[in-house]
Parts: sequence; C-alpha cells; structure tokens
Amino acid sequence: MKQPSLEENFFGSATVGERGQIVIPAEARKRYNINPGDKVLVLGHPNASGVWVCKIDAMREVFSTMLSEIEKLESKMAESAEEE
Repeated sequence: MKQPSLEENFFGSATVGERGQIVIPAEARKRYNINPGDKVLVLGHPNASGVWVCKIDAMREVFSTMLSEIEKLESKMAESAEEE
C-alpha cells in the first residue's frame, strides 16, 4: 500500500478567528468524512507549538489496533521466554 505524500495530505491553511475557531477545508472534511456534529479530538503536539485534529472514532480505532498489536507482541515474548 502506497504511503500518501505530505503534498497529498496538504489542504491549505486556516486562520484562527477571534473566538478561537478554525474552518477545516472542505476537501479535508470530504476525504476524512468529517460532518457537522462529529466530535473531534484536539491534541497538543508534545514537542512543538501545534495541534492535531482527529475524529474520535478514528483515534479509537488507532489505539485499539495498537493495543491489539501490543498484546500479540507480549504473547510472542512470553512464548519465547518459555522456550528458553
């Protein structure tokens, strides 16, 4: 599966309004199925002065997949320890 390039994921810029609001560009909303009323997470990047915006369901799926993969690795590590 081809990794999308940064250019393919660039949707322009947004200006923060007086009330702290931004508009997510229409092309990004369409591609990522972000609709009025959807809940999104706004996470601060730990090493920079920026934020990530992500749909809650998408983040839940990412963390669920990560947890599953961690459990598989733990199982393999336990099997290896038993073989020693």
